[in-house]
Amino acid sequence: MVHGTPGYRGTRVGVAQGSEPRNHSDHGQGEQLPRIRVPYWCAKGHETRLVFLKLPDEQIPKTWDCPKCGMPASRDPESPANPRPEDELFKSHLDYVKERRSSQDAEIVLAGALERLRARGILSDQLLGDT
Repeated sequence: MVHGTPGYRGTRVGVAQGSEPRNHSDHGQGEQLPRIRVPYWCAKGHETRLVFLKLPDEQIPKTWDCPKCGMPASRDPESPANPRPEDELFKSHLDYVKERRSSQDAEIVLAGALERLRARGILSDQLLGDT
């Protein structure tokens, strides 16, 4: 599975483009901040358009992960961003855990968790086939 980005920077969770805030009346009659749409292109030619607050150019990210293929995308269609080295590609939670713990550590943690479940009566030895 290819994972584009860990989050959508520059937007709130659950907000679609053009939608109003949930509690529109809670936001008063203030004016909306100016926004700009910034296009990004990856090496495969996918285009992604993101909306940011209108900020100085140096504060807008130069690269963004393509949501279609996960490769880095740049703001220049003629010069796509360099692909990441293999060791920087998407890692699952299990990959990160394996970096922190050895197989022996994992066995100790698993044994402790199973023992706690047995002590609480949630897990029987018959269920595991240990008898």
